[in-house]
Amino acid sequence: MTDPTSKTSEDLKQQAKTATADLKESARETAKDAAGAVRSEASRRAESAKSGVAGEVSDVASALRKAADDMRDGSPQERTFGQIAGSLADVSDQIRDKDLGEMANEISSFAKRNPLLFLGGAALAGFAATRFATASARRGDDGADTSAPVSASSVHASRGTAVQTNVQTGAPAVHGTAATGTTTTGGAS
Repeated sequence: MTDPTSKTSEDLKQQAKTATADLKESARETAKDAAGAVRSEASRRAESAKSGVAGEVSDVASALRKAADDMRDGSPQERTFGQIAGSLADVSDQIRDKDLGEMANEISSFAKRNPLLFLGGAALAGFAATRFATASARRGDDGADTSAPVSASSVHASRGTAVQTNVQTGAPAVHGTAATGTTTTGGAS
């Protein structure tokens, strides 16, 4: 004779296992769909960024080509600008035509072959991006920049005072002991 409560208990266990398996499968499918959507969105944004970079490089190449056209024919500057413009146009086309994975593999292999050149180029690109971002931020202002950036200081040999030049006005900004014995500053330091 079988106990009806044990059969019900076994049925409940089996139903719980089935529900758990269904839930796991549903969660797995949902996660897979979400990962696909994230991958798709990331790919779309990367393609957009790639197109933007290619467009910017192409614009720089066009500007250099125009500058070369405005220079005296045959001058070293005209030839140099023309060569740089041609190289940048080629780079722009390569950026547009290559897959992001392929570009990443090429950059990685270049970095492995030439680590110092790669690091130097990355540092140079970082400096250029910082300068560009700083210039863009200044241009976004209404032109009233109250902070006066000061260039690197040099020490005046005869008096031992640090002399700095205001980058915007070109006026000297003296830091240190002046002839009166007081400390003066000019601009923001």
